[in-house]
Amino acid sequence: MAEEQPNHARVAYDPDQDPEETRSIRRQFRHLEQELAENQDMSTEEVAEKLRSANKLFSQVQAINEATKDSNLLVRFSQIGAAKARAMKSGSGAFDVDDFVARLITYMGGRKPVSPADDEDDEGSEYDAGAPLDWERIARRALAKSRRVPAMDFMLGPLSIEAKKRAVAKRSKLEKNKEDMKKPQEITEDDITRSENETTKNVATIETILEGIDGRTNLFKFVINPHDFGQSVENMFYLSFLIRDGKCMFEIEEDTGEPVIMLCEQPTPEDYEDGLLKHQLVMEFDMDTWRRAIEVFDIKEAMIPQRPKSEMRIGQKWYG
Repeated sequence: MAEEQPNHARVAYDPDQDPEETRSIRRQFRHLEQELAENQDMSTEEVAEKLRSANKLFSQVQAINEATKDSNLLVRFSQIGAAKARAMKSGSGAFDVDDFVARLITYMGGRKPVSPADDEDDEGSEYDAGAPLDWERIARRALAKSRRVPAMDFMLGPLSIEAKKRAVAKRSKLEKNKEDMKKPQEITEDDITRSENETTKNVATIETILEGIDGRTNLFKFVINPHDFGQSVENMFYLSFLIRDGKCMFEIEEDTGEPVIMLCEQPTPEDYEDGLLKHQLVMEFDMDTWRRAIEVFDIKEAMIPQRPKSEMRIGQKWYG
């Protein structure tokens, strides 16, 4: 019976690879990445040597993390190779396709050269600008370098004999008719007319109405105008000034849970020095709340009289 030969095939994936070996592979990958990052001007031979080292190191990879590092390293090699290909020189300068095509056309008789061509096959230095290109002339040159049978193929584009000049279009200046132009309306301070200190006046009106009420009153019954949601919001706004200044008290009744307000004596600076604190309250008041309050508290008429809509004139126009 033949002796069984050991299997030397490399395992593609081994999650139980020796941790010390794994750390060594990672360390070598990081070292290669650092060398590529620090040495931007490596020669082609040096890049090829580094690539061979990476390939040799990849033969030891048996885990996903190390394979990912190898992939990143390969991308880096590809970027370096592409950069060196772009920087490749031909002779003393970079290869210029346009210049090569122009010289090729001149050589085939499509354009009169600046100086006589120094060539044994030249039959003269004068070329007819309108004559077709002499492809046989360049073919004889090509056959001296290659014996490959020429085959038909498509050109990537026509070989233009005369270089096209770019036509610069002149842009005509746009002239505007001055009669159609309108001057912006000038607004001065005298053009804006409003009722004198309207907010202060309405706050004082609400304070006067509160003075005529004996004791406490329901907040919603006081501020809500059942016929105008906008004025109800304004009433709440004006009332907030009285509460802020301490002229009006706001609290929740313990028995009924209703919000109530009433006039009170405004605190003095000494009261605040003795420890009196101000408290802020954010109250939501939308149209649904407005309708619900009218229904719950059976509000028929507004306690605060309906105010005429204020108007403001800006320039020659009025705005409500």
